[in-house]
Amino acid sequence: MPVYSAPTRDYKFVLHDVLNMTKYGNLPGFADADADTVDAILEEAAKVSEQVLAPLNRTGDIEGCTRHDDGSVTTPTGFKDAYKQFAEAGWMGLSQPQEYGGQGLPQVLGLATGEMTSSANMAFGMYPGLTGGAVRALLAGGSEEQKQMYLPKMISGEWTGTMNLTEPHCGTDLGLLRTKAVPNGDGSYKISGQKIWISSGEHDLAGNIIHLVLARIEGAPDGVKGISLFVVPKHILDEDGNPGTRNSLQCGGLEEKMGIHGNATCVMNYDEATGWLVGEENKGLKIMFVMMNEARLGVGLQGLAVGEVAYQNSLAFAKDRLQGRSLTGPKNPDGPADPIIVHPDVRRMLMDQKSFVEAARCFVSWTALHGDLEEMSDDAGQREKSGDYMSLLTPIVKAYLTDKGFKSVSDGLQVFGGSGYVEEWGMSQFLRDARITLIYEGTNGIQALDLVGRKLAMNGMRPINSFFAELDAFAASGGSETTRPFLDAVATTKAQLKEATDWLVENGLQDFNNAGASSHDYLQLFGLTCLTYMWGLMAMAAEAGDKSDPFYSNKLKTGRYFLDRWVPEGGMHLAKVKAGAASMMALDAEAF
Repeated sequence: MPVYSAPTRDYKFVLHDVLNMTKYGNLPGFADADADTVDAILEEAAKVSEQVLAPLNRTGDIEGCTRHDDGSVTTPTGFKDAYKQFAEAGWMGLSQPQEYGGQGLPQVLGLATGEMTSSANMAFGMYPGLTGGAVRALLAGGSEEQKQMYLPKMISGEWTGTMNLTEPHCGTDLGLLRTKAVPNGDGSYKISGQKIWISSGEHDLAGNIIHLVLARIEGAPDGVKGISLFVVPKHILDEDGNPGTRNSLQCGGLEEKMGIHGNATCVMNYDEATGWLVGEENKGLKIMFVMMNEARLGVGLQGLAVGEVAYQNSLAFAKDRLQGRSLTGPKNPDGPADPIIVHPDVRRMLMDQKSFVEAARCFVSWTALHGDLEEMSDDAGQREKSGDYMSLLTPIVKAYLTDKGFKSVSDGLQVFGGSGYVEEWGMSQFLRDARITLIYEGTNGIQALDLVGRKLAMNGMRPINSFFAELDAFAASGGSETTRPFLDAVATTKAQLKEATDWLVENGLQDFNNAGASSHDYLQLFGLTCLTYMWGLMAMAAEAGDKSDPFYSNKLKTGRYFLDRWVPEGGMHLAKVKAGAASMMALDAEAF
């Protein structure tokens, strides 16, 4: 049985020592998030994750979800009761607006508890996670009537939410979608079409499921300019706001997936289902992007979360498994062999895992804090800067953390050796579950193209220039003998990223294939720069920490490993960026 212990100590370090959340106490949401409250929430979230959700992870993988002849779906044994406990305890409303029944606490705190949920049971965490994204979309684009009608019960967990984009013939290219909407004449529409790969599309956890569906109103322009967004509930609400008539939509099948078996991934059939327009006609994609961006940040968090639980299990195995002797002499002289953690190559994998998850945790928290500041800061300049960062960094959070999260899980399985390849140890589930994170919510290749094709040039390159200025200021901030190597590493990776950016600006416009060919390594270099910056921030905080507490000295030792073993990869990525498209595109398609 895999183990899981929520990283509460590390989150306290990130939220208190690195980000210093209390300094934002004058802002809405933060006023109620004093240090004691934050710590209490982290500890309670840990209990739920460790005691309620983690024990069901294996069950969910083995049983999966079951579709019945009437189109209904039941979740694995224990999921329904766990969800009831989760919702009744208020976890779904932690960072949602108080005016609709939420607790109004900062998103950065909700993200911390979200990591624990996903580490403990990634498939389960998708049900509340998608609901939270749907809430954000309705907050952004819904009418006040729609907000009052749906949000309180979605925030309480009584109802859940979904996003319906993909169709059998179109995924990334949403301009090809065929689902149609026909006005009924009373403000509602008949929605007809088929959507695929709809996570949490049907289940037995909640009394209603609120589907957000992209469709094209008859006569709308072709392409993405003619897409509208509709709210289509499983049960149409009666005059009292309670689930009433069953809508004409149904789960037509469940996907047989590689992983995340505990989440119902559905083919959804809409047969003149009743829906209501969200926002303006033909402007639905903009609203849906609110949910998509929320989901992309959530998927990046999943990459970190599954990397964390894989690390914990490979570490436990490495300390217990006896094989061979240390190269420098026996470390377990009374036993027949030494634990494999003494071997440098095993240490390499464990340190790669550890240095990644700690930096990634800081990165997603730092990014989420900027999301809070974009919404809540009373400083217009800060709101602009934080908004720029959220736009610029979303593809990096999603793609880089899932790429490296999957590598972390793979390394964890490797530590187990042959045992990792056997289902009973649980590592293969983590690997299977993790693989989807590189694909859904826009493949990592799409994220890289979004970064170089859209995000770099935003607002006259204001976001990336602002980020560069922040890195320069940090690298020049002095530091001590202990922290100077971290500041120098930030300067190095920033200089490499700036050189790569300049190359793309000059050569990508001359030949768009250059931008496409270099996009993957550009994103990898950008992600490396971000994690290096996080290690710089953590090193400064660790040096200021209690010298008698080994947590801080160990943090610095882990960071030095990152500098030695990760930072040098920046030069490789820069070289690949500057290689451009020539050799990549030289072969004719027929030559493959």
